[in-house]
Amino acid sequence: MLHHIVLEISDLPASSEFYDALLSPFGWRRHVNESGAIGYGISRPILFISERNGVRAEGTLVSLGAPGIAAVKAAWEGGCGAGGSNVAKPGEPGGHGSGSYSAFLRDPDGHDIEITVGTRLN
Repeated sequence: MLHHIVLEISDLPASSEFYDALLSPFGWRRHVNESGAIGYGISRPILFISERNGVRAEGTLVSLGAPGIAAVKAAWEGGCGAGGSNVAKPGEPGGHGSGSYSAFLRDPDGHDIEITVGTRLN
């Protein structure tokens, strides 16, 4: 069972703007808001961003389940509008072949983020 994830980032203010916009369509909020780290979740923090110098994001992919297609679209739009970069727009084939309705983007430090609906669309 997964307990939590920590992503190391280089600029907490820039990354917090990105993750606030990305995660709010899921109903996630900040549970931890410290000088060097922020923890997001619904009932408890499960995704942390932690500031560190010399961040290397190669190979990182975090896939986040959305409550529906509208949330996938809203999270992708929010993330791209807050410093993220598009990898695959909502509904476009992604690089990881999840088979779900997904969108892919990259956070300000280069971490790949997938936003996906938890069921396959036929």
